[in-house]
Amino acid sequence: MTGRAPLDGPEADGGSASGSASAPAPAPAPATSSAPATSSAPATSSAPAPAEEVAPRKRPAYEPAARLLRPTGYDPDMRRPMATTAGFALVLLRVLAGVIVLVGIAAGWDAMLDDPDSVLDGFDPSPEGRQLALWFVLAVGAAVLLVDLALAIFVFRGLNWARILVMVVSVISISTVFVAWWAQGQEIEIYGTFLSLSLDILLLLALSSRRASAYARRNEAR
Repeated sequence: MTGRAPLDGPEADGGSASGSASAPAPAPAPATSSAPATSSAPATSSAPAPAEEVAPRKRPAYEPAARLLRPTGYDPDMRRPMATTAGFALVLLRVLAGVIVLVGIAAGWDAMLDDPDSVLDGFDPSPEGRQLALWFVLAVGAAVLLVDLALAIFVFRGLNWARILVMVVSVISISTVFVAWWAQGQEIEIYGTFLSLSLDILLLLALSSRRASAYARRNEAR
């Protein structure tokens, strides 16, 4: 009995795999393009967009009374705004201007009475009557200036009624100057009427501001 040598190589493999189906070869991978992909969206700049500027809120020229009388908020610890301090300083300047006017009246009293157009109603035209009239004018003027000085202190402390009263006096003063200029042709001089008129206008602008109003009404409940 002769031995049979074992088969090597493909013959041995073919014999063992004759009863089984051969596995399919893997499909080739799709070819990829080496060109870079381009995006259809437009390119955007990396620089940040400029921030949109917000216009400051301006106060309207006319506001209804209901909005002006609305409580501004209870804040007793509110700091005194610059508008209130400016109003206080302007009232002091108005008092100082009044003192200068009274001094000028006293210095030029005799020359004023020598004018034919000046008349002392209710006073004797004698030298004693002239002196009495001068003291009366100075006393009335000093009383008005003392009241104005007291109002300035009350405004500085933040009292709303004093702020309103000072503004009412300023409106009356401005209206009086306008009527005198319109009806009587009175000239507005730099060293006279113009000084008091400019102070009254600046005083109205300062004390009618929102901050000055809120400070004067800081103790009002909502």
